[in-house]
Amino acid sequence: MSAHGATIEWSRGDQPFLDKRYSRLHRWSFDGGQIVPGSSAPAGVPVPMSDPSAVDPEEAMIASLSSCHMLWFLAFAAGAGLVVDRYVDAASGEMGRNDAGSSWLAKVTLNPVTTFSGRRPDQAELDHLHHQAHEHCDMANSVRTEIVVKATFGD
Repeated sequence: MSAHGATIEWSRGDQPFLDKRYSRLHRWSFDGGQIVPGSSAPAGVPVPMSDPSAVDPEEAMIASLSSCHMLWFLAFAAGAGLVVDRYVDAASGEMGRNDAGSSWLAKVTLNPVTTFSGRRPDQAELDHLHHQAHEHCDMANSVRTEIVVKATFGD
């Protein structure tokens, strides 16, 4: 088993707190030294308490699912002897309510567009590679979220 971590840091500063109008802007620090600004989603907590320029947890979860899927896809494509030149995924997610009425990330749609050099797979092979990637993605195996993959070819 491998271990992974992140440090999340928020500070109130001199702003009021009990009125619930405090800034949700915070920092995510990762072991490689990257620091990413985080915030609540403006759809849930309005600006100026949220910062739309920062990454919100919902976006981060969608990015994590997309990134994991891509990394597995690239591995399976290489194993199939395919040369991938470019991979772009404009992934999106939809929030929903569960049976208890709590908000959750109900559906994520991955829209990978892949460009190949040399042999280009047909749609069936492309779909198979994405199916393999989905089955092996640790992040996809960690959530109840419905994940839909709509794979297409780039130019």
